Amino acid sequence: MQQKIERIGESVLSLSEDGRVPFYRFGPGPFGLPGGNKPAPPVAGTEPCGNELCDICRAAGCKQRQKIEAESDGAPCFKVSGMRKISGRARVHGAKNSVLPILAACVLCDSPVHLERVPRLSDTGVSLRILDSLGCTSAFSGSEAVVDASGFCETRIPDRLVREMRSSVIFLGSVAARAGEASLCLPGGCELGARPVDLHLMGLRALGMEIRERGEKLYATHHGLHGAEIALPFPSVGATENILLAAVCADGKTVLRGAAREPEIVDLCRFLRRCGAKIVGEGSPAIYIEGVPKLHGTEYTIMPDRIEAATLLGCAAVTGGKLELDDCAPGAIGSLMTVMRRMGCELEIFRSSVRMMSPARLTGAGLVETAPFPGFPTDAQPVLTAMGCVADGETRVRETIFESRFKHLPELVRMGADIAICGSEAVIRGRRKLRGETLYARDLRGGAALVTAALAAEGESRIYGLSHIDRGYERLEKTLGSLGADIVRIR
Repeated sequence: MQQKIERIGESVLSLSEDGRVPFYRFGPGPFGLPGGNKPAPPVAGTEPCGNELCDICRAAGCKQRQKIEAESDGAPCFKVSGMRKISGRARVHGAKNSVLPILAACVLCDSPVHLERVPRLSDTGVSLRILDSLGCTSAFSGSEAVVDASGFCETRIPDRLVREMRSSVIFLGSVAARAGEASLCLPGGCELGARPVDLHLMGLRALGMEIRERGEKLYATHHGLHGAEIALPFPSVGATENILLAAVCADGKTVLRGAAREPEIVDLCRFLRRCGAKIVGEGSPAIYIEGVPKLHGTEYTIMPDRIEAATLLGCAAVTGGKLELDDCAPGAIGSLMTVMRRMGCELEIFRSSVRMMSPARLTGAGLVETAPFPGFPTDAQPVLTAMGCVADGETRVRETIFESRFKHLPELVRMGADIAICGSEAVIRGRRKLRGETLYARDLRGGAALVTAALAAEGESRIYGLSHIDRGYERLEKTLGSLGADIVRIR
């Protein structure tokens, strides 16, 4: 393991004198991008469009729209020329939603962890910088990362890092479990509406943590964690992860009922078990954990990213292409493939790959409702709406997980899409064609939807807000370019 650290660790994270955390010098790529420009808040006196599609006026000629475009001037963007088939063969990268909790789990290990198939994402970078700020040694090269938490010495997670990534709250459970205390501010990330951490705190308190909330700060302390019976009223992925990280080294047995069943939860449990944890039941609503005194390092390969797989399949589908995805964990995208079949796609499913052939024109999907796994994933919903924009017939999307996951729809309307929205349901009537436009991504998966629509549109599109897209897709333009897309990153 030490040889692997020396081989991989040419660039090791360290705090600079001015308190900022530098990162690796990889050259062009997500880690080198400047921070994205967030859309400005509504201006007093600005009237909304009245189409119930947005929370601020975004009509052509509107002053608020002009302000957003002015703020985007000079920022990195994707230039996309549409109407080219996305076809070929691609390998899916490691899962963002799996690697982040696994990196947080490394805090619990008393010897180095070697991870493979680590996606090169800006969120991965934030997680590694958090580990560095805690005194851990981290190194990252290619798709391999090594984390050595033997130097762990800090329990306060820097605000500037927490605010960059919503899932940074999962460090609360692992840091407090190891050190007896932890503090962080309320996390940032994509603005998808209310995503309270009350279920996280309820579970951690049941294990013996005392958690104080002061303004936007959380302070956790304990004098020894103990097993508990915990029942979640909703299968929260983040809460399930935080409880798992705190319970694996707690004294006694923990039963977590109402647990999230997502494949990424299963991946985290498998990793923890490789590190010495005693866990059974992952993938079911009840997970059983028997605490152990400590965890040790291991070697582990991150599971494939099912949302990247869904995005690539959607991009091929809207362009009438044929696509084969390798190492994509078909069992994790079963609900998506069911919907794609309804839309006219032909799918061949193998043990670890999927072959998809799309029709010349998609058929509307009818009603699709997002739900916790094994239901249709909320993270794939925006790409589905883009597919519906160019399908014959109607697609109705009911969002049940996040209250603000339709922020990309006004941009699709600007491309010529026929969309109406009522509360948590969007009705999309497919059009024969979309047109290229200048677009702004306001969140990660919404950005993927804009790329998908731009690939099917006539003419050229420019998509800003790449800082959002780079949080969850490793060089998306490179992957799509290898499949026939005309897409380039302009800095």
